[in-house]
Amino acid sequence: MRRFLLLYATQQGQAKAIAEEICEQAVVHGFSADLHCISESSKYDLKTETAPLVVVVSTTGTGDPPDTARKFVKEIQNQTLPVDFFAHLRYGLLGLGDSEYTYFCNGGKIIDKRLQELGARHFYDTGHADDCVGLELVVEPWIAGLWPALREHFRSSRGQEEISGTAPVASPASSRTDLVKSELLHIESQVELLRFDDSGRKDSEVLKQNAVNSNQSNVLIEDFESSLTRSVPPLSQASLNVPALPPEYLQVHLQESLGQEESQASVTSADPIFQVPISKAVQLTTNDAIKTTLLVELDISKTDFSYQPGDAFSVICPNSDSEVQSLLQRLQLEDKREHYVFLKIKTDTKKKGAALPQHIPARCSLQFIFTWCLEIRAIPKKAFLRALVDYTSDSAEKRRLQELCSKQGAADYSRFVRDACACLLDLLLAFPSCQPPLSLLLEHLPKLQPRPYSCASSSLFHPGKLHFVFNVVEFLSTAPTEVLRKGVCTGWLALLVASVLQPNTHASHEDSRKAVAPKISISPRTTNYFHLPNDPSIPIIMVGPGTGIAPFIGFLQHREKLQEQHPDGNFGAVWLFFGCRHKDRDYLFRKELRHFLKHGILTHLKVSFSRDAPVGEEEATAKYVQDNIQLHGQEVVRILLHENGCIYVCGDAKNMAKDVHDALVEIISKEIGVEKLEAMKTLATLKEEKRYLQDIWS
Repeated sequence: MRRFLLLYATQQGQAKAIAEEICEQAVVHGFSADLHCISESSKYDLKTETAPLVVVVSTTGTGDPPDTARKFVKEIQNQTLPVDFFAHLRYGLLGLGDSEYTYFCNGGKIIDKRLQELGARHFYDTGHADDCVGLELVVEPWIAGLWPALREHFRSSRGQEEISGTAPVASPASSRTDLVKSELLHIESQVELLRFDDSGRKDSEVLKQNAVNSNQSNVLIEDFESSLTRSVPPLSQASLNVPALPPEYLQVHLQESLGQEESQASVTSADPIFQVPISKAVQLTTNDAIKTTLLVELDISKTDFSYQPGDAFSVICPNSDSEVQSLLQRLQLEDKREHYVFLKIKTDTKKKGAALPQHIPARCSLQFIFTWCLEIRAIPKKAFLRALVDYTSDSAEKRRLQELCSKQGAADYSRFVRDACACLLDLLLAFPSCQPPLSLLLEHLPKLQPRPYSCASSSLFHPGKLHFVFNVVEFLSTAPTEVLRKGVCTGWLALLVASVLQPNTHASHEDSRKAVAPKISISPRTTNYFHLPNDPSIPIIMVGPGTGIAPFIGFLQHREKLQEQHPDGNFGAVWLFFGCRHKDRDYLFRKELRHFLKHGILTHLKVSFSRDAPVGEEEATAKYVQDNIQLHGQEVVRILLHENGCIYVCGDAKNMAKDVHDALVEIISKEIGVEKLEAMKTLATLKEEKRYLQDIWS
């Protein structure tokens, strides 16, 4: 078989799952994939690699390569490497990202750019898959196009060797008319890649079945509305291209518990974990606010945990008890919830390189694994749906699951699974004849990820303490019926702090009710970039509506202590653009901000209220933070372009961060009299100089 090297760099398992799918399909297409995590540098050597390379890379944070790729990126960024270091290498790269973030697919782009700088060349054009609209829209056609590209690479390499007897060179792009031009990235590549015709794919099962009785009236059919459990023509009458069945590889044995005690220490983590007590919790919003916002204080005085203002950390959280119980009940495993789970690889598995899931610890109960280790709220991938098909006995339910994972059913998958935030429990309740074995769930459910939060305090201001702020997330899941759910972590934290929760009365923070302090487990997530300038004379602008204000409270506390320690120091101007819905309901840290303003720590405070009736001319024109930025555009541009200042943006990536970016483009364009494209280049330069910094989330 023709061999290629397949590397993946993953943060939450997406890139790994896609690489494994490529590895499995490779055999069908007559190739052999040598699959490794990019961090396993002892198992491959790009300096001497002669086979083509395929890389799948995710993006984390606001545009960083995943943690597993840090060492690799550091090594290839070595400026002493010659420009022909990888001249022998031919590769194809698939980047994963989310276009809600400014640095879309940047993890892949960093590696792609550097490989090219070191002489490597594409044998297949880069794909950029967007989680905002659905990774599969690019991933599936990109994989489909990989096989003809590999065949062409091996054919041309063999031809070159026969002609010249020299090392293989990349074929010209013009010989691959079915592939996109390498310079057309993101949108262009998505559109072009979707044109691949995979009607002859050997890795799909073409299911030619008509789920609708031919005698049924078409008028009646058209009256139906499609839903998670039901389709309408043309999908209900279509022949389907369904993905190949993922090979099963786990064998599960359940054994009665011997009464051993379990703890969160069993949860696997690459970072150190600290168990710390909650010393205080305060509700920052009124009871009639649209969202409930809580401030939680952790006592880190007896640990080695340290942080700077602007850092983030992770909270290790469990799944909802009620959802775990419902899932075990539906799986008919409720009576075995205390049983210990023992895993081993099936001896007859066809999965290449099958390994035990690292996030499932040994000698733990079923209840513990479903509570602390598995992301049971994860939106099931199409491969998971395909696997569920074979354990579904009802023919109509089986057909519908086939539709949802098929190429033809992509729109229905997006609408009823992905966009509806359907999880495994939703699917099992919607398809009652589906009875998957436990092993299948352990193969497909990803690791329960720790949830990141910004530090909302300074250790100078609160020694031995760590504050963080969050909204208690609530959302309506519509699959298969409407259910109001709370965020996995925020819902759990809200329950946990209920016994020590104080109302926001602006009273002394020392009057906490006497109650047993609950403990949580945290781990550090040092950003290394979202920090105050080392030079305190540099002016700064902070933009943080809602809970986006969290890191800036830490900044201001830190500045206050620095100014106390250096009363004659030179401190630059500090601007804060804050926004909320109602002045009297969700104006977070109102008292503290007045204090900072009064004492000159904060030199300019601009607040907008999006739902209140405007009072005065400024409020009438400044509904959101971006409006206030435009109102004060002259000062903002002066600070950024003439005073070497920094701007920090924290909060929602989907709307706010984009709107703030657009406002900055507008004011730069207006104030210095340049076209918007030039203003965008100016902002890009600020980002490169680490003077335009973002801590945003979706």
